[in-house]
Amino acid sequence: MMKRCTPEQVGFSSERLQRVEAMTQRYVDEGKLAGLVTLVARQGSVVQFDKYGVQDLETGDLMALDSIFRIYSMTKPITTVALMMLYEQGLFQLRDPVSQFIPAFAATKVWAGEGQLVDPAREITIYDLLTHTAGLSYGGYEETGSPVDKLYDEADLESAEIDNEEMVRRIANLPLLYHPGQKWFYSVATDVLGHLVEVISGMGLDAYFEEQILAPLGMEDTAFYVPEAKVERFAALYGPGGDGGLELLDAPATGAWSRLPRPLYGGHGLVSTTIDYYRFCQMLLNGGELDGLRLLGRKTVELMTMNHLSESMIPIGWPPDVMHGYGFGLGFRIRVDDAQAGLLGSVGEYAWGGYASTSFFIDPKEELIAIMMPQFLPSGYYPILEEFRVLVYQALV
Repeated sequence: MMKRCTPEQVGFSSERLQRVEAMTQRYVDEGKLAGLVTLVARQGSVVQFDKYGVQDLETGDLMALDSIFRIYSMTKPITTVALMMLYEQGLFQLRDPVSQFIPAFAATKVWAGEGQLVDPAREITIYDLLTHTAGLSYGGYEETGSPVDKLYDEADLESAEIDNEEMVRRIANLPLLYHPGQKWFYSVATDVLGHLVEVISGMGLDAYFEEQILAPLGMEDTAFYVPEAKVERFAALYGPGGDGGLELLDAPATGAWSRLPRPLYGGHGLVSTTIDYYRFCQMLLNGGELDGLRLLGRKTVELMTMNHLSESMIPIGWPPDVMHGYGFGLGFRIRVDDAQAGLLGSVGEYAWGGYASTSFFIDPKEELIAIMMPQFLPSGYYPILEEFRVLVYQALV
């Protein structure tokens, strides 16, 4: 059940909070976004939850509070929670070599220049995967020019003909960009973690999510695909059109999420609703518990939401999208310096986003959760994420 209250009851100004609505509606009115949903909660109660625009320009269907969204990399925190639930059962230690569970990683090499592969200084550990310091990549040769990224692209990790086991086997056969623990680099690490969940639990990733996280938390609309009975609530995905408008990239009824995919990507595979993801966030903010149900221990959440990077690895990001003032925990970026961040917020806030411009942040100091759900890619094309954050914080009085 979602608790609601007036903004003033938890230290917000109703008048100032309306600036969130004005900003988001402006993006819709100017044709930059088809529609979106926003949610703001403090001290366990929702103070702002609203919808704007349409979820599908082709049909004219209005955006709804229960519209379903592709959350892409906002899948990563859920996968991380799944793995840490297994950690709490004593089934592995964070510094264990990944090869202990996925033997193919025992032979993984490091790229050392054209045609040269060398042994890593040490093996990749589970901790390296959790912190994105394993030396893996995401590919994208056209953007980076890296020979390693070209190999990633050629490995066809998005093939619908393979399963998680084969995807991870292909990843293990690719060279590392860096020696493990040497540098933070955003990558397919969480996809590997997804398969690790399967290996350790003995369950498919979708089944483990449903049984251990989604059903217990009441996240009824979060899954790896949208069944036919729910397609009418599934928002279309758009990108910038050549005429300055919006171009349809993925249609609800016939697109990539209209069927159970292969592989099941622990890094970017889920769809969800705003309220589903809010329940997940509130569980984390509560220290691992929601409505009397405990998924994680308090100390585990504390470990996940503290910075694990050395100063030499901070700030994280990839030029020109550098996240000044942020390190990384186990599954989230972690704010370590307010001044360097240059945005309203608090040290200790943790957050992440998705490729289709979805985002969330959780601020334990302010007992605050904020979620924004558009369906527009690429993320960062507009400064709406930063604007949303500023407008949420400026409303605190």
